[in-house]
Amino acid sequence: MPFYKNEYRKRLIEKKLEEYLSVFGAVSIEGPKWCGKTWTSLRHSKSVVYMDDDDVREMAKLDVKSIFNKDSEKKPQLIDEWHLVPTLWDAVRRECDRTTEKGNFIITGSTTLPNKIMKEKVHHSGAGRIGRLNMYTMSLYESGDSLGKASLSKMLNHTQETVNTGSVEILQLAKLLIRGGWPANINIDDNKIGLIPKSYIDSILNIDMHEEKRRDKNKMKMLLKSLARNEASIVGNKTIIKDIEEYENSQQLLSSRDTVIDYLDILDRLHLIENQEAYGENYRSPSRIGKSPKRHLTDPSLSCACLGLTPEKLLKDLNTFGFMFEALVERDLRIYMDYLDGHLYHFRDNVTGLEVDSILEFEDGEYAAVEIKLGYNQVEEAKKSLLNFYDNMVKKPSFMCVIVGKCPAVIKDNETGIYIVPITALKP
Repeated sequence: MPFYKNEYRKRLIEKKLEEYLSVFGAVSIEGPKWCGKTWTSLRHSKSVVYMDDDDVREMAKLDVKSIFNKDSEKKPQLIDEWHLVPTLWDAVRRECDRTTEKGNFIITGSTTLPNKIMKEKVHHSGAGRIGRLNMYTMSLYESGDSLGKASLSKMLNHTQETVNTGSVEILQLAKLLIRGGWPANINIDDNKIGLIPKSYIDSILNIDMHEEKRRDKNKMKMLLKSLARNEASIVGNKTIIKDIEEYENSQQLLSSRDTVIDYLDILDRLHLIENQEAYGENYRSPSRIGKSPKRHLTDPSLSCACLGLTPEKLLKDLNTFGFMFEALVERDLRIYMDYLDGHLYHFRDNVTGLEVDSILEFEDGEYAAVEIKLGYNQVEEAKKSLLNFYDNMVKKPSFMCVIVGKCPAVIKDNETGIYIVPITALKP
């Protein structure tokens, strides 16, 4: 099978994939295109069929079982982009019912099926037979840009030590943002790192958004720019509607709202939106807690591509740089918390305006509060915000942390116990 072993970097999802293959008859890996689903699946499969091959796809449409490998020595079998033949889902589930063997299939998909097709073509959830995993772009730890000297698990267990890490240049952080976590972009020359994210946006506008019906390319472009401008912010659909078009009456407003909902839905089904939900447990004034999610595209490089940003432009606009850096950190935190079977949230008090950038809820119910700052000169402000949050919580966080862009060491503040961690030192 085509696979370039020397170019592959181990992914955090592989631990769960191995666990799921030992428990379920099949494992479904979903995530955005180009995030590495196929390469990772190839490492854990013994045969493969590609559904974007016209001949294979037509065979599957005529007789879906014709593409199954019956040889037990060739399992797990990878079925890449299964959603191109939706009847495959039920066929895989039935094949898993037919045997007690585990780990028969790995199926990958970069698009969630529309509800109408799901109802027509998929008749079983696959519960108990098909385990589901979400895959994202690469974190800095996976791409080798984080040394991994600061561990969320060690902070949770209070065993994280102070350690020198060396300081990364601010220009390098800007380059990491423009490059993104796309596996094919990791070793590309610095002057070309923006090409893959821009190509991704072009693919959305010219191909992906039109899969089941034609949509307005210009409106989608404006929607993407609005999401990019509001990266790592808490905004509602009304703000986005104002961003994408002018309207004069209630009928036009209603039409605009329907358009935004439809276009957000297609981006969600393409796994390009990762909204960060609000956290509210154990706060002393629950009626004041914000419920709106924080907006994210799946990788901050896409936001940078939509806005035409370069490393040099980011250095000249530190406000935008700060929001994009926050998105970069929260992309990594999402990946790390998924690895740890936890969840990523944000917090906001609508009355006082108190905010905490990230709340990390662990599998055992313990949680941590995290502030994100590009510069070390903002650490004191972040510590005050975390201490204010701490004072208002009934159940206190297990640890608090400030994740920064430029810092030469992993530090535990003697007075407050708050960790100060450079993003280029973090791992699960």
